[in-house]
Amino acid sequence: MSKSFLIDTTRCTACRGCQVACKQWHGLPAEHTTNRGGYQNPPDLSFDTYKLVRMKEEVIGDRLQWLFFPDQCRHCIDAPCQATADEPDAIYTDEMTGAVLYTLRTRTLFPDEVVASCPYNIPRAAQDGTIAKCDMCNDRVHNGLEPACVKTCPTGAMNFGDRNEILDLAERRLKTVQKKYPGAALLDPDAVRVIFLVAFDPLLYHESAIASRSPVGMTRAMALRQMAKPFTNLMRL
Repeated sequence: MSKSFLIDTTRCTACRGCQVACKQWHGLPAEHTTNRGGYQNPPDLSFDTYKLVRMKEEVIGDRLQWLFFPDQCRHCIDAPCQATADEPDAIYTDEMTGAVLYTLRTRTLFPDEVVASCPYNIPRAAQDGTIAKCDMCNDRVHNGLEPACVKTCPTGAMNFGDRNEILDLAERRLKTVQKKYPGAALLDPDAVRVIFLVAFDPLLYHESAIASRSPVGMTRAMALRQMAKPFTNLMRL
């Protein structure tokens, strides 16, 4: 049975434990950065940063809200990046876990096309054209372990398990959160394996929090898939 995440942003404190754990498990180097006047660092995802806790300050109603969004690959059920890849072994989906995985063969692809095909703006390319992103800690999962980000989360914001169980948890948690935040929603739950729960308009968290119907650089393969099956399904229960 395939796996899924529930990322409950209402429980995220932006401790960035998930961000650090991801780098530690994958042996990714730290990035040189500077104080840019905000809490978020580094400024964006990169070839060496698969997980990034985004932070925004927004006045909603009459209150200042800190919005935390632990961004990562959504491991799409019908992955546009995989459909875009001309080399079948460059990007593939693990049948057991559902993880969408990139290999060194991605350097044979056109990285700009792959990146542009992602409605969440996730993949990043190195100078040699190799593309990288979150791999769901697929090696850990195959050995009965949780992804590193889930293992380290101290608040229960990160959840992982069999897809049906995660979907049930997501629906139960949404009903609870909606008692305090009526506009709370699950983001694209039918299309992705990494499901975010947000309390407010998802675009307040990040411009790519939900899938765009017209991503910049959309490929023909992506367009055909969207015509056959609309990608975005913002669930409100």
